[in-house]
Amino acid sequence: MSYQTEEIAYVQPAQAAANLHAAPQRSTAEYRALDAAHHIHPFSDMGSLNRSGSRVIVKAHGVYLWDSEGNKIIDGMAGLWCVNLGYGRKELADAAYRQMQELPYYNTFFKTTHPPIIELSALLAELAPEPFKHFFYCNSGSEGNDTVLRIVHQYWATQRKHSKKVVISRRNGYHGSTIAGATLGGMSYMHEQMPSKVENIVHIDQPYFFGEAASGETPEEFALARAQQLEAKILEIGAENVAAFIGEPFQGAGGVIFPASTYWPEIQRICRKYDVLLVADEVIGGFGRTGEWFAHQHFGFEPDLITLAKGLTSGYVPMGAVGLHDRIATAIIENGEFNHGLTYSGHPVAAAVAVANLRLLRDEKIVERVKLDTGPYFQKRLRDTFANHPIVGEIAGAGLVAGIQLAQQPSSRQRFVNGGDVGTLCRDFCFNGHLIMRATGDRMLLSPPLVISRQEIDEMVAKAKKAVDATAQQLGML
Repeated sequence: MSYQTEEIAYVQPAQAAANLHAAPQRSTAEYRALDAAHHIHPFSDMGSLNRSGSRVIVKAHGVYLWDSEGNKIIDGMAGLWCVNLGYGRKELADAAYRQMQELPYYNTFFKTTHPPIIELSALLAELAPEPFKHFFYCNSGSEGNDTVLRIVHQYWATQRKHSKKVVISRRNGYHGSTIAGATLGGMSYMHEQMPSKVENIVHIDQPYFFGEAASGETPEEFALARAQQLEAKILEIGAENVAAFIGEPFQGAGGVIFPASTYWPEIQRICRKYDVLLVADEVIGGFGRTGEWFAHQHFGFEPDLITLAKGLTSGYVPMGAVGLHDRIATAIIENGEFNHGLTYSGHPVAAAVAVANLRLLRDEKIVERVKLDTGPYFQKRLRDTFANHPIVGEIAGAGLVAGIQLAQQPSSRQRFVNGGDVGTLCRDFCFNGHLIMRATGDRMLLSPPLVISRQEIDEMVAKAKKAVDATAQQLGML
């Protein structure tokens, strides 16, 4: 049926469903030409990308993707660290469809609420550690960290400590791409393209042992020294001026950097000593990635605020949130209006999908399986496979997240001078071998869907090994 001059044709639901599963209507070349003509990609050199052409992804199921040329690709990155439940879960699509029919949108401003956001808040309170019973909603991790800044400053205002304005973060940390989120993050290449930054944000060094520790220093000694930089920075600024410290429990986009066990207890001790709020950016680590529901539980510390996104909906729809420790929430609730919000704060469709997603993670015991079965298996397979490899210096990670450090001389922790080029070379070998494995400089990153099986782990690790071997051969080191 075609569109008429005065009347819009109605597509029957069955026909609409069929159209969703129809083959692509354009050739790969046509898609690439249109993409190059009109689409600016995130974090991309568009000139180079347009010359080579984008890979067009058309379908996904479980841990696999298919491109427009029919290639089957194993997704070792769960999209962008987010598709925890895997692709193609009908339960999430059904939850979105039902909610779109019932209440597709309404805001939570002006003394209103709706059942999906009520149910989600109650479920998060059940799943999160005991002190976290209140949640504020947004659309992404970036917006979540913007919200964190607002909550931090509002909290100290309620405590009549108005001088507490400075937030301390880490170099090579990642907290989003808004101006505030990118300022919080310590990615210098992002700062170079920002005409202005948010004031009252400073940085200390990251706990990156392989790349930055002194010769003879143990991982525990190094991690403790890096944590103690926080105390030195607080004393430099004045404790009366420092509002919060924010960090990812493990650095994700910075290279899957896992600090030694001495790091986070010392960070927490320092924050408590100087009355500084401790914020855990759980955008990547939350909802099972390390084998715990939240990554700060894996490292054994208790934050005051947690930033959530990605795995909250398994990436099926955009949603972010900030969890507030009871003492922070009480101060905000009892001291007047919190003047912050977004059009889509607590969007009912996103909330309905999040509820369905979290119930599946809970009821199918997926997080427990990561902790007790697939996570340990994945970590052992990586370590066994790359033991004594000529260009692999370390494997870092826990659960279903790992960083593979490429190195010129692994035993002495000597990195490649052109590490970014080496990482890109390895990433391209992965891509050509139908594996999605991300490169951050000279570290190769894996973070597959949490539903991955042992057999699929074997396939993923074998393809990663083939790509790393090809890189070593290209460099004349194998």
